[in-house]
Amino acid sequence: MSAPTTSLAPLLPETVRFLSHLIAFPSTPGKEKESFLFLENAFQRIGAEVERIPLSDDLKSDPDYSSPIPDLSYKGRFNLRIRRPGTGEAPPFLFNTHGDVVPPSEDMADPWNAREHENRLYGRGACDAKGQIALLFLLFRALADRKVSLPGDLVAHLVVEEENGGNGTLAMARRGEEASGCIVLEPTEQRIMTSIRGAVWFRLLLQGKAGHSGQAGQTRSALLLAREAMSALENYHHELLNQSRGFPLFDPYPNPMPLTFGRIEAGNWPATAPSRARLEGVLGFLPNRTRDQICGEFKTALDTLPDLAGRFALSFMYRHNCSVLDPTHPLPQLLLRASAAQGRPTRIDAMTASCDACYYTEVLHIPTVVWGPGSLSVAHSRDEHIRPEEIAEAAETLLAFLPAYMESLP
Repeated sequence: MSAPTTSLAPLLPETVRFLSHLIAFPSTPGKEKESFLFLENAFQRIGAEVERIPLSDDLKSDPDYSSPIPDLSYKGRFNLRIRRPGTGEAPPFLFNTHGDVVPPSEDMADPWNAREHENRLYGRGACDAKGQIALLFLLFRALADRKVSLPGDLVAHLVVEEENGGNGTLAMARRGEEASGCIVLEPTEQRIMTSIRGAVWFRLLLQGKAGHSGQAGQTRSALLLAREAMSALENYHHELLNQSRGFPLFDPYPNPMPLTFGRIEAGNWPATAPSRARLEGVLGFLPNRTRDQICGEFKTALDTLPDLAGRFALSFMYRHNCSVLDPTHPLPQLLLRASAAQGRPTRIDAMTASCDACYYTEVLHIPTVVWGPGSLSVAHSRDEHIRPEEIAEAAETLLAFLPAYMESLP
């Protein structure tokens, strides 16, 4: 790997080793514990205060709990709250990112073995979001190394289960936290996301009438019912998209709120009409709707089909509202200024994916943006990677941003 040009170059080899070690843990949702034990030790070694935030199965009774993965247990699992005390009376500043990752892509070779190639580090979680944790590691390390005194505490929430609905962040939000601002670290190519779309994940169970392929008119294929449902939902999405124009940050994107059918299961024999089908997917939406409105309109779109009457059950596994912050707020503006001052001008943008930001804006009422190194274009892919130099560049931006933001507060 070629020598980086950033002022943090002396600390970057240690950060790359940290990230490579972190990638080695196969920390899919529900299996994060070993990686969090590693993180606890690593942040303690660089002088940060580290607190385990235990999780329990009581989380499952929360009305905002997400359940795309059934039967997860929280016994013995925990989030981490990392803190670097400030020296003044400014309110704390907060970061959030997650240690869980999606399963490896089917054609992904050796996903848990970090590989360096052409100044990039490859592996599952390299940018989403273990590379974001590496950014925090480098930031805390640099603050200690340079003996920087911030006027307020620096706090980071390292959470489980972002990838299946944000249950780790939900637990932190219910616990409570006060802060003057929050950056949810996700791979945005260091664009500052002040508008983050919402999303609902849905499960549709369809009930038909099984029978032989030679009994036309006496069977009702649940698979064909699923096809009708998909067509109705596509029509609803088309109407919703047309009604959702007029948001300047989202309008440049042809489809900032896609409808995705991710899974369908039906049948066990080619010559038999199946009696049951299960269809699962996700629908994005923009700030002209709430999650409750989307769920209601979703059901209405299916109720209009006579063939589906009494033949479907609809449930939602994940429901996130949009997260919106005025782009003129000091948080994005000073982050924009800090990036430009480092010779890396960026822009304010909208995020066409969903993440945990809504818990900080809605539940804790903390001004929140989404920002970080790496690119969503390679997240969840066989070629997931991040440039270590980009991690260092992001850390330099934060070193300029944090004192400026904290000192700007009344």
